[in-house]
Amino acid sequence: MGSILSGAEAASLVRALPGVDAVGLEARAAGLSTRSVKTTSKAQVIDLAISMIDLTTLEGADTPGKVRSLAAKAMRPDGDAPATAAVCVYPSMVAAAKDALQGSEVKVASVATGFPAGQVPLDVRLADTESAVRAGADEIDMVINRGAFLAGDLERVYQEIRAVKAAAGDARLKVILETGELATYDAVRRASWLAMYAGADFIKTSTGKVGVNATLPVTLLMMQAVRDYRAATGVQVGVKPAGGIRNTKDAVKYLVTVNEVLGDDWLSNEWFRFGASSLLNDLLMQRQKLKTGHYSGPDYVTVD
Repeated sequence: MGSILSGAEAASLVRALPGVDAVGLEARAAGLSTRSVKTTSKAQVIDLAISMIDLTTLEGADTPGKVRSLAAKAMRPDGDAPATAAVCVYPSMVAAAKDALQGSEVKVASVATGFPAGQVPLDVRLADTESAVRAGADEIDMVINRGAFLAGDLERVYQEIRAVKAAAGDARLKVILETGELATYDAVRRASWLAMYAGADFIKTSTGKVGVNATLPVTLLMMQAVRDYRAATGVQVGVKPAGGIRNTKDAVKYLVTVNEVLGDDWLSNEWFRFGASSLLNDLLMQRQKLKTGHYSGPDYVTVD
């Protein structure tokens, strides 16, 4: 794809995608979920997972103080543990996060575009994005217009993603599909490709604000999409499962799947992220267990 597609061209290509073999997809995910890593490699895998977390606070009660505390945890999770990939906040908290993370390599990500529902006019969504970037956001996590997508208006969704991409400027764009609302694997595949054609730097499963968030079969399907997209276009796109990934065992399943489906090119926080703040505490406790031979008490990790 050497040139930018029109909305009609992108929609036509997406509609022509083959259907998903649901039975085969779920069987493949189930098989991958039984894989494990050697004890000698577990410490390395845990540190890799920590480095891939977007540590997130997206609550109405967020304050600059809470954001500064989260930023401190992101930079220094525990002893010699690696820093997380990013801190993700609402646009109004970007400046506080940017100031707190100054001098570190931890990125500031901001949800935008009327997160989580996205049910606001496009000009408001673009202003939301521009505000976050002006405040210093390195990354923008946008939500797609699920209503337009489910109504079949793929051209509108494509053009809106492109508009947000332009508004984001140099910030990397993570496009949230909200897969729990898309209902079918076919819809997830179409939404993944549409987002990538529109310029997504990452495709992300979920906002974490609905009943069904990341699942291994859906994330596997999205991994297959980014693999095939790179084969077709030469452009690499990242993947971010978000919501519901709470323990080390789950994280290992996802990283095993990345390794099996995508390989080393995606095994870094440049191309794979976890949107799972509660995951960090479990990773830190498992890390301590490997170092000391026993689990620490309940006061070992902070409560986010």
